[in-house]
Parts: sequence; C-alpha cells; structure tokens
Amino acid sequence: MAGNTFGNIFKLTTFGESHGAAIGGVLDGCPSGISLDLDAVQHELDRRKPGQSAIVTQRKEPDTVEFFSGIFEGKTTGTPIGFAIRNTNQKSHDYSHIKDSYRPSHADYVYDKKYGFRDYRGGGRSSARETASRVVAGAIAKQFLSGVKINAFVSQVGTLKLDKAYQELDFSQIESNPVRCPDPEMAAQMEAYIKDIRKEGDTVGGVVTCVVQNVPVGLGEPVFDKLHAELGKAMLSINAVKGFEYGSGFEGVAMKGSEHNDAFNTDGSTKTNNSGGIQGGISNGMDIYFNVAFKPVATIIQAYETIDREGNKVQTKGKGRHDPCVVPRAVPIVEAMTALVLADYTLLDRTIRRKI
Repeated sequence: MAGNTFGNIFKLTTFGESHGAAIGGVLDGCPSGISLDLDAVQHELDRRKPGQSAIVTQRKEPDTVEFFSGIFEGKTTGTPIGFAIRNTNQKSHDYSHIKDSYRPSHADYVYDKKYGFRDYRGGGRSSARETASRVVAGAIAKQFLSGVKINAFVSQVGTLKLDKAYQELDFSQIESNPVRCPDPEMAAQMEAYIKDIRKEGDTVGGVVTCVVQNVPVGLGEPVFDKLHAELGKAMLSINAVKGFEYGSGFEGVAMKGSEHNDAFNTDGSTKTNNSGGIQGGISNGMDIYFNVAFKPVATIIQAYETIDREGNKVQTKGKGRHDPCVVPRAVPIVEAMTALVLADYTLLDRTIRRKI
C-alpha cells in the first residue's frame, strides 16, 4: 500500500489502523535544535480526540502520544522523530455485522476490490483515526513555524452558516464551545442542530475555515507545486473532505476583473485580498484563508440497504460510536495539515535560496 507519506523535506509517514494496537508516525526532515513544548503537542491531540463533548463520538481514548526518537533534552536532534498513540478503547464487535458487506459511501468496497482484503473493524487504515498522527506532526510543525499564526474554526454546519468576515471574529472564542465556532450565538445554534441530528440517527456536514497570518513572502514552487495546490492536496487528503477553495473561491466567478483585482499599496501589501494571500502559486505576505468542505458522516444509525461481497442486496444498520458531524474535531486536523505544508515549503525555500 503506497501513499502513506506526505511532504518533500519536512516529511511525515503514518502507520496503524483504527482497531490495531496503535497508530503513529515518523517525522523526518525536522531541523535540529528546535525546543519542543510536548504539553502543547498533547494539547493539540486533546482537541482532536474522541469523547470530548456530547456532539462527537463517545469512543473513550486518552490519545496520549509517546515519543521514541528524534528528541533529546527537550530539543529536536535532526533525526527521525518516531511516535505512537496506543488504541485502548476498541470495540471491534461493533463492526462484525459488516464483515461481509459494504457500507455506502465508505471505503469498504474499493479497499476490498483494490487489495483483495480489508480490515472491516472501524474501516482499518481508512478510518479517520489515522489523522491523530497528523495532528502530532502538525503540532511540531507549528512550533517550527515560529511567528506564523494558524487558526481554523467551524464556519458552517448544514445550512447554518456564519455570515461574518474572519476579520470580524475573535479567534480566542474558538475553543469556548464544543462546535469550535468563534461566534457564540451561531455556535449555540449549531450545537443544538447537531444534537437534533444525532437523535434522528443521522449525520450532517459542514465547513472549516482556516486563516494563516504572518506568512512570509515567497513560499510556493511554481509551476506544479504552487502553494495553494499543495494546501488543496493536504486538505483533500483528510477523511470526509469534499471541497477546497481559497481566497475569493467560487464566489469570485461572479465578480468583474476590476472588482476582483487586489490593488497594491506602496509597501507591496494589497488593499483587498481576493487572492487569499497567494499569487502565482507563491505567498504574498497577506493572510492566507481557505474553506474546507466536509461531507455528512457516512455511518448513519438507521436501517439501510446495501450489497454483500457476492453482490446480493442486504439490509443492515449502522452500529457503534460515530460522530454526527465531524467538523468540530476536524479543526485541529486542518490546522495540522496547514502547518505541515508551510513547514515543508519553508525548508524548500531555504534550500533553493542557498543554491542561488
């Protein structure tokens, strides 16, 4: 199975399955001498872990990260950083009913057809539990990117949409509610809606918005490795993501060029930022902002029709512990993947400048 490594220089390889002994990763290419706050790394994991509120899956995992290499006396050594997060609360019997059938809109069918074998327990390698390893690496990347501020938040749940520009929001409010929406009134509406959806045994999707500030000018490698292209790849690699747009995004198509162009100030900054902080695939020093769309969770606690391995139609019903809406727990994952991209491009930029 290929496709388990992300990055060029600041490179993460993850391993493990949802119901295996552990998940984890190896982070290679991290420069030496970076002082690491391991409590801050654990805090990021705590933001992602299950069971943290009434609107997420009630799987109880401590998600405590253990480091095995690459760190000495609180600093990175420049060697591969190996780590693991042990799985302690698996309930594999919750998935025995789908051993020989396929859940709609899951990876079950394609994994079976591609590999001729699949781990049906919680989706195995295709489970979103794999993203915990990304959060660990992303937390390290954040500390490498000293001065760069990455804030993601929930801006939409179903049809409930936060109708405010990010400049109007107080990012300190993001962690003040379980939805991770920085607007208290909208957060309350979203929370109530998710609870209602959960009672119905159904699920709902949403949007995570990310804002990155203090990014230096010059990150990005045209023509095929544009910064926004790599951010798009990073976000689309996250489970349940269905869309990515940056800057003016799809709304920009309704504007005229005279309206959409970002006029310059004398210092090189721009009066507007429809470009989303990236021009020609290279960061321009303005805020980078983008939206990530997440589909409704595929597992619904309702009866549904599907097919088994022989192609026969069968009736089944979702069981186990699942999120009615993934976006609150996806916030730290979006931040982590953003940090990994920026860390990698920072090192690429340094390498290229040294050659010049």
